[in-house]
Amino acid sequence: MPMPTRSDGAMWSRLFELDTQCGISLQQQIRETLVGAILDGHIPVDVPLPSSRELARQLGVARNTVMLAYQHLVDEGYLLARERSGFYVNPEMHRRNLAPGEPDAAAAAVEGCVRWDARLMARPSAQRNIVKPIDWERYEYPFIYGQMDPAMFPLNDWRECYRQALSVQGVRDLVRDRLDADDPLLVEQIRTRVLPKRGVWAAPEEILVTLGTQNALYLLAGLLVSRHTRVGIEDPGYPDARNILQMMSDAVVPLPLDEQGLVIGEHLDACDYVFVTPSHQSPTTVTLPAGRRKALLERAAQAGFVIIEDDYESEINFLGSPTPALKSYDRQGRVLYVGSLSKTLDPGLRIGYLVGPPDLIREARALRRLMLRHPPTNNQHAAAQFLALGHHDALTQRLGNVYRERWQAMGEALNEHLPDTFRMPTFGGTSYWIRGPSALDARRLAARAAEAGIFFEPGDVNFLSERPPQHCFRLGFSSIPVERIEPGIRRLAGLIAEQLGGY
Repeated sequence: MPMPTRSDGAMWSRLFELDTQCGISLQQQIRETLVGAILDGHIPVDVPLPSSRELARQLGVARNTVMLAYQHLVDEGYLLARERSGFYVNPEMHRRNLAPGEPDAAAAAVEGCVRWDARLMARPSAQRNIVKPIDWERYEYPFIYGQMDPAMFPLNDWRECYRQALSVQGVRDLVRDRLDADDPLLVEQIRTRVLPKRGVWAAPEEILVTLGTQNALYLLAGLLVSRHTRVGIEDPGYPDARNILQMMSDAVVPLPLDEQGLVIGEHLDACDYVFVTPSHQSPTTVTLPAGRRKALLERAAQAGFVIIEDDYESEINFLGSPTPALKSYDRQGRVLYVGSLSKTLDPGLRIGYLVGPPDLIREARALRRLMLRHPPTNNQHAAAQFLALGHHDALTQRLGNVYRERWQAMGEALNEHLPDTFRMPTFGGTSYWIRGPSALDARRLAARAAEAGIFFEPGDVNFLSERPPQHCFRLGFSSIPVERIEPGIRRLAGLIAEQLGGY
C-alpha cells in the first residue's frame, strides 16, 4: 500500500473501513486501524497524520471520536504529539525504519502476545444489535425507545425506600452474603402484587429475581438450549433474545407474523422452544388475541414444544383492559414466564423475574450463583419497599396518563405527516412501528436525522435475515415531551421526502 501524505485525503479515507453495525466503537476501530498501519509500516514517521477535524470530516464521525483515538495512541506510545505541528508516528514503533536483519522489538512483542482472536469461542460483539447513544438527551427530538423520561422518575419515593432499606435492620440484611437467595419481601411482592395483575399465580419457589429480561433469557438458554436445539422466534423480533439464542444454538428459526401477531400453524411443530412477546410484540406493538394464545397452547401440547413468554411492556397499558398473560392460560406447565419492572420503575435498576416450575428455578438459581450470585440486595430491597408502599401502582398510573397523551399526539402527527406508514398500537406501550415506502433506507435516514436533531432506531436489526428490509423503523415516545412530537415528526417527514425525492 502506498504511504499516504497528509494532503492525500483519499488515501487516508481508504485506510479506514468503519462498520457501525459490528458492535465495536468507532473510536476503537480507528485506533486498531492506525495501530495496524503503523506496525505494518504504511505511515511514514515524517508525515503528520490528518488533523482530528480533517480526519473526522473524511470519515463522517465526530471530531471528538478521532481526538480520543489519537490521544489513546499517544498514551500507548504509538504516536507523538508535536506542539503546533500535529501527530506523528513514533519511530520506535515503525518497522520500516529497521535495517535488514535488525530485530524488530515491537513486532516481537506483538508476535509474542496471546492471539485472542484464535481463542475466542464466541464473538458477541459481532452480532447485529440495537445501538443507542448514551447522550440521547442532547437530541432535540429524542424518539428513543426503552428510556424513561427522567422527569417522570419518582425520586422522592425512591429515596424513601432506600432510607428504609438502609435502616439498622435493613443494613444487617444487606451486609449478609445471601449466596443464591433473593430478597424475600421482593419475591412476595412479585408473587402477590405484580403477577396476579397478569393472571399469573406462583409459589415463592417458582420465582427467581433476575437482572432484567436479558439475564432471565440467558439463564434459560444456558439450561435448555444446545447447538441442535430448534428455537423459533418472532420475525421481526427482539434482537437481544435472538442474539442470546444464536450463541447457544445453530437452529434458531424465524416465525412469521401478521396483523394479529404470531401466526399459528404446523411450522411451529418442529420447534423445541418458541419465544414470543404476546402482550406487546417487539417491535411491531401487535397484541396477540386471546384466541391465538389458546391456539398456541393447544399446538404446544400437541407438538410437545415449550413456550418462553416475555410479557413485554404489559404494565404500560392505557387502552382498556389488557389481555391476560399467555401464562395465565397454561395448565400443563408449558409456559416459562419472563417479566421486568424496567419499563416502569427504571431501566438502570435491572429488576426482572423468571417464573417456572420449581425444579427449573432451582437450576436457574444455581446457574445464576455461578454468574453473579444474586442481584444487588440493596436494589432488591428498595424495589420491594417501592412495591409494598404502593409507589409502583401510583407510578404506573401516572405513566399511563402521560403516555396516553404522547401516544395520541404521535398518532395524530403520523396520520398528518406520514399517513399509511403505521398501525395504531392496540395495547398501549411506548412506541410506534413504522413501515415506510419500500425505497426508503432507514439507516441513511437515521444518519441524516441525527444531523437534524432527531434520534430514532432503524428497524433492520430486528429481523433474523442477514439481508433484512431497510424501510422499517421504530419511534419511541417515552422520553420526548408531548409538545415536541408533532414538530419532530414534521421534520422527519421532510427528511423522508428529501431522500425519496418526493413523498
